[in-house]
Amino acid sequence: MSGQLVSLDGEAVGTPVTSGVGIETCDAADGLAAIDRPGTQLVIWRRGLPLRLQTWLDHMEASCLPDTRIFVRPRDLRPALQPHLDACGVPQGEMRDLLIQDVDDLVSTFAMITRTDFVDVRLERVSHDACWRFHRDCVEARLLTTYRGPATEWVQPAHAERALREQKRFKGPLEHLRTHDVAIFKGSCAGPGSGIVHRSPPIAGTGGTRLLLCLNKRSAASPEAWSTRDR
Repeated sequence: MSGQLVSLDGEAVGTPVTSGVGIETCDAADGLAAIDRPGTQLVIWRRGLPLRLQTWLDHMEASCLPDTRIFVRPRDLRPALQPHLDACGVPQGEMRDLLIQDVDDLVSTFAMITRTDFVDVRLERVSHDACWRFHRDCVEARLLTTYRGPATEWVQPAHAERALREQKRFKGPLEHLRTHDVAIFKGSCAGPGSGIVHRSPPIAGTGGTRLLLCLNKRSAASPEAWSTRDR
C-alpha cells in the first residue's frame, strides 16, 4: 500500500474498536490477510488518510462524489475508473490522484487475499439509509472503507442474533468503524456460523452524504468485466 496514504496527519472519526472473539485489528495492509485464519470473522486496519484528502472530499459537492460500479482486473483499475470519475464530475488534480491510488491499492490487496483475478468495485455516494437493517452479507468475504461520513456499524458475534432479531429496537453494544478504517470480513457463504452482523449507519434526514468503497469477488450482481476494448 502507498506509504503516503496511511500516515495519521488527520484524526479519523469514530469510536475505537473493541476486540472480541474472532475480531482482529492490524496497523498495516498486509495484516488484513489474517481473515484467512480459522475462526477469524473480521479484521480491521486502523489507519488514517492525509488530512488534505479528507478536507477535499468533505468540501466536494455531494453531486460530484463518485457513484459507480465496475468489475475489473486489479491492473486495469485506473483506466477503468477514470472515465466514471469524469462522468461524476470529480475534479482532476492531486487529490483525485490520491483517491484513485488508495482504491487501486485496496483492490490489489483484496484480490491477493481472496485469490481472485477480478474484483467487483463499488464506489458509492450514499445519502439515504442504505442497508440500515442488521444483516449478514451473502458473500465469502467483503472489504469496506468509508471515505466520507459515518462508517459501518457492527456487533460482536455474541450479540449477533439479538441484533438480527431486534433490529431498530437493539440497544446492546454497538461497534463503529472509523472513517478511513479498512475492514475485511467474512459473510454467510464462508461456512456455518460465519458472517459479521452489521449495518449502514442511518443518515436519512441529516443532510449528510457518505462515500463508501465496497469490494467483492464475482457474483450474479457483478457487471460485465471491463476490458481494454471499453477504452
